Amino acid sequence: MTPAKARSAGKAPRPRRRPGPPTSRGLPLWAVVAALVAVGIVVVVVTRGSSGGGTRPSAADALAHVHGLGINPGDGDLYAATHFGLFRVPAQGGQALRVGNLVQDTMGFTVVGPDHFLGSGHPDINDQKLRKPGRPPLLGLIETIDGGKTWRSTSLLGEADFHALAAAHGHVYGYDSTSSRFMVSADGKQWDTRSELGLADFAVDPADADHLVASTERGLAASDDGGRTWEPIDGPRLAFVSWGSELGLWGVSATGEVHRLVDGRWEAREGLGGEPQALLVANDRLYAAAAAAGGATAIYVSEDEGRSWQLYYSDRS
Repeated sequence: MTPAKARSAGKAPRPRRRPGPPTSRGLPLWAVVAALVAVGIVVVVVTRGSSGGGTRPSAADALAHVHGLGINPGDGDLYAATHFGLFRVPAQGGQALRVGNLVQDTMGFTVVGPDHFLGSGHPDINDQKLRKPGRPPLLGLIETIDGGKTWRSTSLLGEADFHALAAAHGHVYGYDSTSSRFMVSADGKQWDTRSELGLADFAVDPADADHLVASTERGLAASDDGGRTWEPIDGPRLAFVSWGSELGLWGVSATGEVHRLVDGRWEAREGLGGEPQALLVANDRLYAAAAAAGGATAIYVSEDEGRSWQLYYSDRS
């Protein structure tokens, strides 16, 4: 699909006014985590493997609480960033495998290219390289070029916790939950803070580096200047949004209703039937992680543009 057709598939409303964005500030997440650790409330069960290629998760830290999904062009498999590290979910089905040995809380996650991922969140308590003495337990921006087996710090270690990341148009877009800053970087090291607002997720137009849509605390908002200013737009209240070059712009509400933007109007599609955790539009498929019955975490796939969903993986299967 050409870029022009990709834009037409989404036709996201563009802002007509440029008011200052709403701000949202609360207690930094790192402070909460540090306090809980101090009193012994946070317990992380660490599972070590004999190789970096992947280990089977234990019952205590299986694929659960998914924060992000991505397809690795290097092997074609689905990768899930979770509260307990990164997992590979093979396309042919079967058991999800932990990638590498780290049990880090990978909050933000995005795929740049084959075996090349970016992440953020909170470090494994046993990892010395990605912990900075005397600083909050925040990963800033981290990078892997071996499919998640090893990670290195790129920038903002101890300073930022990106809850949403996107790699597009040769840039990295990120939302730092600790400061409500929307930031953009050309190299992953030097950052341009473009605005401050309370948002849950955002998506970048595959055909336009300056056109973005975000789910904010006040509803949907759009930016036509790379996230420097935002304007409220009509649409359903969404928890997660994802934008693909083939299928356009999609979103899912906090209760699992799925919506697609078609010719400037949002259309409801088949819902997930559970509380969503992540959404991904990849090529001609949709993937969504959600809480399933009995407390299980499930990943669903749709191959018919959201008209139906099939179980792709469950941590109880």
